[in-house]
Amino acid sequence: MSVKIAPSILAADFSNLERDIKYINESKADWFHLDIMDGVFVPNISFGMPIVDTISKLALKPLDVHLMIVEPDRYIEIFSKLGSKILTVHYEACNHLHRTIQKIKSLGMKAGVALNPHSNINLLIDVIEDIDLVCLMSVNPGFGGQTFIENTYKKISQLKEIIENKNIKCLIEIDGGVNDVNANKLISCGANVLVAGSYVFKSGNPAFNIEKLKRF
Repeated sequence: MSVKIAPSILAADFSNLERDIKYINESKADWFHLDIMDGVFVPNISFGMPIVDTISKLALKPLDVHLMIVEPDRYIEIFSKLGSKILTVHYEACNHLHRTIQKIKSLGMKAGVALNPHSNINLLIDVIEDIDLVCLMSVNPGFGGQTFIENTYKKISQLKEIIENKNIKCLIEIDGGVNDVNANKLISCGANVLVAGSYVFKSGNPAFNIEKLKRF
């Protein structure tokens, strides 16, 4: 299966958002990755529903929405109505994770669960068969442009082993510090989806860098 590339809109130029969305529409990228931050679960605030609504109207590829927020259950229906195709919540933010996953799927979206760098893969053992995607944070969530955490490779391999042993279909997404230096190793370890922000949008040629990642 070919790796999916999901450029992170957080790194786009918001003064030229329509232009940057067009870049992604015309590129070989597969998804738009949208990080929603509330300033509580993570020490940063990104953007909210009006921006998601705007992106949804302009995007020609699926929206991969990543909720870095407390009480994500309150907003699941809203993001469904805004056009989210994949909705990811954090394990660390959910009191009743199985219920949250079921609610996401009942609204026709793919359900993703994200793990912070300090969280163990085994925390997902009891729900992994209900999850469509696991997002492994390879930086501490909250800000773009951070240095990749090397322990991520080990976590990918561990997660891939669990998925294969259970014979289930669950994508492994890597979010943070992804570039053409580490992409090949990430994919070799078992990653299926690469989220790339700064590497794509700060390059001066987003389409070219996306194509480089697609070659691995």
